[in-house]
Amino acid sequence: MSDTLQRPVVDLPTTVLPPIGVADAIRAIAGDLPQVNLAFEPAQSLLWIDLAPEPKPVFTMECIASVAAVQDAVMAYNAGKPSEPVRFLAYRSRGEVFSLGGDLDYYLACLASGDRGGLERYARLATQVIELNTNGLRGQVITLSTIHARALGGGIDPARACNVMVAEDRASFSYPEVHYNHFPISAVPVLIRRAGAIEAERILTSGDVYAPEEFLAKGVLDAVVPAGAGEDWVRRYAEKAATSHRARIMLFEAFNRRFGDLRGELTDAAALWVDHIMSLNAVEVAKLQRIANAQNRMLSRRSRDAAAA
Repeated sequence: MSDTLQRPVVDLPTTVLPPIGVADAIRAIAGDLPQVNLAFEPAQSLLWIDLAPEPKPVFTMECIASVAAVQDAVMAYNAGKPSEPVRFLAYRSRGEVFSLGGDLDYYLACLASGDRGGLERYARLATQVIELNTNGLRGQVITLSTIHARALGGGIDPARACNVMVAEDRASFSYPEVHYNHFPISAVPVLIRRAGAIEAERILTSGDVYAPEEFLAKGVLDAVVPAGAGEDWVRRYAEKAATSHRARIMLFEAFNRRFGDLRGELTDAAALWVDHIMSLNAVEVAKLQRIANAQNRMLSRRSRDAAAA
């Protein structure tokens, strides 16, 4: 008889951890994401990026950096061949305004300290986001955006760089920068691909305010929908495009190639923009400061009105 004792089999309790969600997995890859929130809708394989810049609705450096980190994280996540990949990436925002454009306060701070490098970093990161929105994260996803309210200048371009952009009928669009001797970084290469060179020049040099129907007629928008219907339109698009996802991506790529070297155009535009900002004289800088102050007053007034209501 063997002296070896046979250990009794004990059934140990096991803890089953809930599977990590797609949005949480992407956050884990991306790291800290100030001024944006994520939400994933598995029915459409749709990842929402909720833009929440602070202290006002402009494209701050922090917001742009967070969007860029999400883009990189989605590419890494999809490359890992998960069972539930992100196939559609969409942008939206909340509040009375979609975006007031670039961060004038940041520009002014860079000018005050002579920080050319800070402006170059801002332009480089902004154009990186534009490029990846246009090429669908290098052919992995279809990018979409929905504009629910007022969108100004450089705040339009990241949304319009997406493969598909829809606007609610309460929205409005304008590139007012020309009125204070300024221009948005990526507007020319973005708009020219949608509206053509002549129409893009008119839009940028007029500073006019356009209704969604006017932007649709010019080729800048893909659809106009009733107030509150933008997000559902994006969901329906994703459902419809699910069976033709790869073909659509290839079509977007074919059209992008037809328009030439986007990266080169964005690099040139960023260099021109930095040179222009650094060349502003004291009077022109003061005008930018007045615009920034006007933004602050407008937002304060709307906040008081909302509190009163």
